[in-house]
Amino acid sequence: MSTGPDNARPKGRSAAELHALTHRYGAKLALDGVTLSIPAGCMAGLIGPDGVGKSTLLGLLAGVRRIQSGSVTVLGGDIENPAHRSQCHTRIAYMPQGLGKNLYPTLSVVENLDFFGRLFGLGPTARKERIAELLGATGLAPFPDRAVGALSGGMKQKLGLCCALIHDPDLLILDEPTTGVDPLSRRQFWELIGTIRARRPQMSVL
Repeated sequence: MSTGPDNARPKGRSAAELHALTHRYGAKLALDGVTLSIPAGCMAGLIGPDGVGKSTLLGLLAGVRRIQSGSVTVLGGDIENPAHRSQCHTRIAYMPQGLGKNLYPTLSVVENLDFFGRLFGLGPTARKERIAELLGATGLAPFPDRAVGALSGGMKQKLGLCCALIHDPDLLILDEPTTGVDPLSRRQFWELIGTIRARRPQMSVL
């Protein structure tokens, strides 16, 4: 795990904490007693070969996988506590591994964004403004009515990021977001993340 410097991040707080986290798939041990603290307001990365449990760990942090053993604290509370999950789910965004995995291929670019905006409780005016802002920032503004199935890999990943950011989360979890895209799209994606973090330095990105 590597953490870049960020002078703007709050001191003494954690975006997430994992304690003695163990996870198995049948006889296969994916995570073995992992304990980890992720500072708030930072951009951190999990580095390792395929099959070492990175996606499992991120899924547990995002609350999309059930914890088998250990504990996960996210944004100040136990992710398994129903009251805390209900309170914090609008502050977390998760972009799963795979091109367009968080998108609906038969819907258009703007329909996907509108769907996720509604899902996270944004009103009509807020949705319209946020969609316009995200499309402009990602270069997708000329393609609002294009079906997701007709987008290139790089465009799908940009749209996936837009959908993840539609509700302006405090914690953004990205699982290998640039795998399978061309070098230019990869560079543009990370430049976009840098721009977003410059505007919103308190956001934690993993």
